[in-house]
Amino acid sequence: MGGPAGASSSFSGLRCRNANEDWMSELCPRLWDVPLHHLSIPGSHDTMTYCLNKKSPISQEESRVLRLLNKAFPCITRPVVLKWSVTQVLDVTEQLDTGVRYLDLRIAHMLDGSEKNLHFVHMVYTTALVEDTLTEISEWLEQHPHEVVILACRNFEGLTEDLHEYLISCIKTIFGDMLCPRGGLFVAGINLTENLQYILAHPSESLEKMTLPNLPRLRAWVREQCPGPGSRCTNVIAGDFVGEDSFVSDVIALNQKLLWC
Repeated sequence: MGGPAGASSSFSGLRCRNANEDWMSELCPRLWDVPLHHLSIPGSHDTMTYCLNKKSPISQEESRVLRLLNKAFPCITRPVVLKWSVTQVLDVTEQLDTGVRYLDLRIAHMLDGSEKNLHFVHMVYTTALVEDTLTEISEWLEQHPHEVVILACRNFEGLTEDLHEYLISCIKTIFGDMLCPRGGLFVAGINLTENLQYILAHPSESLEKMTLPNLPRLRAWVREQCPGPGSRCTNVIAGDFVGEDSFVSDVIALNQKLLWC
């Protein structure tokens, strides 16, 4: 998708870095005609978790055990769930400003939600509505007409056929002629994933505490990758807590390797 042609944590003090705000349009001219699926593109895993609603119910797709624990001991369960659900602290505009071009949007409709209020979900639901977020992305694209943003819409928890049609209508109405045909992309996620047993065994831990010490290893892995047409080449690389370190810049820098081919 391109522009038209013409939570409380140690990350709270972070400021978005805008050095990569227009990185696609600033690529070497030799790369302008390279297919998107051959480029190295930074993405954010569970893009919308910066605005999870502390008061929302547990997702219906989570385990029955977790939902029962939340019902029986909400004061204990809910803070733990939130600590392991937040994967981003920059909002969607800040993520785009910092260079992210792949957004992982997990869309859902709460059982007790109003008829057409679609939210995002990762264990719990977001305060942000899908329609408002898509509008925010569209407004960013209007200010950056030479950038391309890939929207990976998935999950669709609780969406009926009518709600699916409503979502498609929103996308078409909001983006209009910005929309591009869907293409084949390969996404590599370098996020660390926990299971319920680990969470229950480590109640004082969090996804943030698990991820931060491992960022140097993840960065080292990223720098060894190579984009391009080969079967072992990377394309989209999505991570947690984008903007905290050099992850986005490292992924973008991989495109220089295409000039060596």
